[in-house]
Amino acid sequence: MGSILIYGDTVRCPELRIEVPHSVADPFLYVERNGDRYAVVRSLETARMSEVERMTVLPLEDFGLDELVAAGSDGETAMLEIAARACARLGVDAATVPAGFPTELADRLRADGIRLDVDRRLFAERRRTKTAAQVEGIRRAQRAAEAGTRAAAELLRRAEPVDGILHLDGEPLTSERLKRAVSVAFLEHGAVAEDFIVAHGPQTCIGHHMGAGPIGWGEPITIDVWPRDVASTFHTDMTRTFVVGPVSDELADYHRLCLEVHQRVIPAIRPGVTGKELHVLASEVVEAGGYRSQLSKAPGEVLLDGFFHGLGHGVGLEVHEEPQLDLSGGVLQAGDVVTVEPGVYRQGYGGVRLEDIVLVTDDGAEVLTSYPFSLEP
Repeated sequence: MGSILIYGDTVRCPELRIEVPHSVADPFLYVERNGDRYAVVRSLETARMSEVERMTVLPLEDFGLDELVAAGSDGETAMLEIAARACARLGVDAATVPAGFPTELADRLRADGIRLDVDRRLFAERRRTKTAAQVEGIRRAQRAAEAGTRAAAELLRRAEPVDGILHLDGEPLTSERLKRAVSVAFLEHGAVAEDFIVAHGPQTCIGHHMGAGPIGWGEPITIDVWPRDVASTFHTDMTRTFVVGPVSDELADYHRLCLEVHQRVIPAIRPGVTGKELHVLASEVVEAGGYRSQLSKAPGEVLLDGFFHGLGHGVGLEVHEEPQLDLSGGVLQAGDVVTVEPGVYRQGYGGVRLEDIVLVTDDGAEVLTSYPFSLEP
């Protein structure tokens, strides 16, 4: 049978992190051959790597690290030679690699006659079905997401309008101030996030606008967070939209339609249904409410109003991964974790987006989100 080769670290390479469930900051070679698993690592990592199930640990010294360094090789050049020697010793003459496999190493191995085939989908599929431990990591991340959202909501509840701008403790309440409160809550719940969305007003319908500046009275406030559980490195993803002050009829209608999408889509999620079918169902709800979606746009048209994005996506080691819930979406399977995030928007005005995270079970779905949907924070 063919071999698998992955080269990277477990901090930035999800294809490798799924095989080695702890943090290794320096890149190393991972090999699968005939059902056996090998990690070619620095001596610093050998003890921890030995704890990984069914892993044979091969120190760099076994492949002449000391001699290579003594001969003047720098660290990166030595790693290329060691990877080639490891493949030769393990009998690797052909292997499948992920899309991010380093070109320099690929050139080196191909020069030795090793055939490398890139298969992005294979490695995406290897990560889809979540184990019980991985789902628990997502649950912890979700608890952090809800704590962060509650922290922002508490500040919003305490705010008062001054000349149309929300103020708190004598200062304008800004996206930046809300983000600080959210970040603290993440840390208190064992999670982190490099960035997330706290947008308001017209910012709420500009794609992934991260949000900035003072928040207005009566305008939509979208809080979209995707913290990563530190222990497992698995993410969650959740969005809520709030309004402090009077809710316009338009925003109330957007909110009503997003809720209806959730009520229609969640019961339809099960193994065997496609992401495309779920996206179409959501789009039909929005179109019946009088707003456009991808179903009615002309080919090549850039849709900016209505429901202009996909319904959702897979979540795991990355915030966006397979499967997709959009017009290209394939079949869902038990163990998938996906988002359901309908939104309705008008450019220059704002929008509403409501996002939950859902585990696909053997016979349906379990919503992992428990935060309420109310527009009132």
